[in-house]
Amino acid sequence: MMRKIEHLGIAVKDLEVAKQTYETLLGKSAYQSERVESEGVETVFFKTVESKIELLGATQDDSPIAKYLEKRGEGLHHIAFDVADIEAEIERLKSEGFQLISDQPKAGADNKRIVFLHPKSSHGVLVELCEEIKD
Repeated sequence: MMRKIEHLGIAVKDLEVAKQTYETLLGKSAYQSERVESEGVETVFFKTVESKIELLGATQDDSPIAKYLEKRGEGLHHIAFDVADIEAEIERLKSEGFQLISDQPKAGADNKRIVFLHPKSSHGVLVELCEEIKD
């Protein structure tokens, strides 16, 4: 079950410029920056009252974010939902006919296990499921 919107992901061409823009817009500093080498992305996170904003910048020309930016330009990349049990959600959504980009969760930014639904399954919106990694 989806518990809340965990974050909105925004693809940007220049992460440093976008970070400054969002610091001004939100009136606060980012609380975390992180590189996810396996995805060829660098992320910057901002907390809002009930969710987060994630800025995504490509670190490799062939990364999914680089390809997204080339094809669609800057803007909303995905909506992420917090889930309690990512494996159960994967099975539930598959049984309901949703297409996943991968069948197994992987390590993502901000101490999360993640998996994405294909946009064809969700009316053109890339949906990410996030589960907090428990230490």
